Amino acid sequence: ADYTGHKYCVGLNSCGVAIFLALKCVGAKPGDKVLSNVFTFTAVPSAIVHAECEPVYVNCTPGYILDVEDLAKKADESGAKFLVVSHMRGKVSDMDAIVKICEERGITLVEDCAHSLGVRFNGTHTGHHGKAACFSSQSYKMLNSGEGGFLVSNDDDVAARAILYAGSYEKLYTKHLLAPPAEAFEAIKTSIPNFSTRMHAVTAAMIKPQMATLDERIDIYNRRYHYVSKRLNAHPNVSVPVQLEQVDIVGDSVQFNLSNVSQAQIQVFVAQCKELGVPVEVFGAADNARNFMNWHFADVAKDCDESLSIIQYAIDMRLPLMFEEEDFDTMVDVVLYSLDKALQGA
Repeated sequence: ADYTGHKYCVGLNSCGVAIFLALKCVGAKPGDKVLSNVFTFTAVPSAIVHAECEPVYVNCTPGYILDVEDLAKKADESGAKFLVVSHMRGKVSDMDAIVKICEERGITLVEDCAHSLGVRFNGTHTGHHGKAACFSSQSYKMLNSGEGGFLVSNDDDVAARAILYAGSYEKLYTKHLLAPPAEAFEAIKTSIPNFSTRMHAVTAAMIKPQMATLDERIDIYNRRYHYVSKRLNAHPNVSVPVQLEQVDIVGDSVQFNLSNVSQAQIQVFVAQCKELGVPVEVFGAADNARNFMNWHFADVAKDCDESLSIIQYAIDMRLPLMFEEEDFDTMVDVVLYSLDKALQGA
């Protein structure tokens, strides 16, 4: 809470659970429609389904952020009163425009900040535009405890409900270091089920020392991200999307779009990178959990062909913190070599 600037923070066993609880806490009921990014990780629509709600998918831009024009269109068509905006891979959408759309339509906003710890929009940490926000400490995140998550909010009622849903009964809410006044709990505690989703103490112990090095690690990541991006962008078939000018990034991974390539060539490219020891993923691959075509647990996304045509050519590559500086030259060399080989041979 101190780091992100929120009044309350509830430790949970995953970010997916945090999104599920956030929807419950802000008033989503079974059968309600919830707008969300069509380009995100499967855990986000899964959390919406967990809350017994119906996902309504919104297209992405080539920069992997929410298409605000499609958001307004889908909001009007669906009548949805809730939005979970996902900052996928730390890419932050135009939050000012999104807040305006929500306010004009009476839509309650929840932020999925699983990938955006340390990212700022107009100088303010992500997670402050909605009624609640959710962070992750799952593997590969800026805080890594294997699994874990946080629900943050500045709202007394949302925080009280989150604490109760997570597993607080009788007067145990008094043990929380950051808790709303007692009256916020007493009025609702017998009507909130106990889902037993609190963060384990061992998980919290793994996370705490990592907080002290967050900003230092962000500086290292960003320096490497800008270097790698510049080299990748020099290739005529590669484009690393530029984030919005309001965004201060956290570059712990790099994403880029391929152009003038076939799907067969992309498969050769991915296989060649893997053979040379640099794993890359295609967001739109048939077996990728970020490809919405694989989400068969809810209704099929409608009018999202535009997003599919983007993610089928979008490449994801992690930038490991423990690598040496020269390792990133090797990584880029492998990527560019593999792409050239695919273009020449497939």
